[in-house]
Amino acid sequence: MPRTSGFRLPHCAVTFLAASVAVATTAGIASASTAPASAPDRTARASASSGPLVSSLKGHGRMAYPDPGHDIRITVDAHATFKGEGWTKPDKAWGTFRIHHRMPAANGEPEKGNWGDFKVDCLTSGGPTATVTGRLVRTGGNVDAWDDYLKRHVRMGISFYVSDGKGSGPSRIGLSGGTEAGEPLLSKCMAPAADSTVIEGGYSLKDRTSAPGVPASVPDLGALLETS
Repeated sequence: MPRTSGFRLPHCAVTFLAASVAVATTAGIASASTAPASAPDRTARASASSGPLVSSLKGHGRMAYPDPGHDIRITVDAHATFKGEGWTKPDKAWGTFRIHHRMPAANGEPEKGNWGDFKVDCLTSGGPTATVTGRLVRTGGNVDAWDDYLKRHVRMGISFYVSDGKGSGPSRIGLSGGTEAGEPLLSKCMAPAADSTVIEGGYSLKDRTSAPGVPASVPDLGALLETS
């Protein structure tokens, strides 16, 4: 892809959940009213020690672009672990993603294409949404648009809205593009709103589930002894 395009999406394409529900029973409220002041700290510790969680995002999709002759596809295989409930950033992330941009033949010139592979350094997720960032480690195609990006191992970010297909609208992608020389590097875990429709393919997202072989929560041994 020629440098004049710079793979910068138009402003409209570069222009992202958490909900919690608390249920308290009458018995629980009564118990809380008589609990010592240290009880909330104990509850917080139990929640924090709920065990490691894992997220993953996989799939391949083509995103909508103002010029339908352009074919932009995102392939991702990203994973992350979290220390427990309440941790919004992962303590470890790995995987890869690829951005591929094909441009149609025009003005007597042949079709052009450019792709880049990125090493994942962050995956965050919440409900049907996820954000992935990574550093550019490999490029290809018949243009040299990302040669400078590769030398600087530029970081790019992608946001995802993964629809479940039940009246929730189409899946969407938001793509950051790359930063130019002299501009600050994009921060880990950051990406623009997922505003471009996925028009082909799709993604599978697992949002912070219990790590294999690890219980979802650590039982309160004292409480178990009192009721045994």
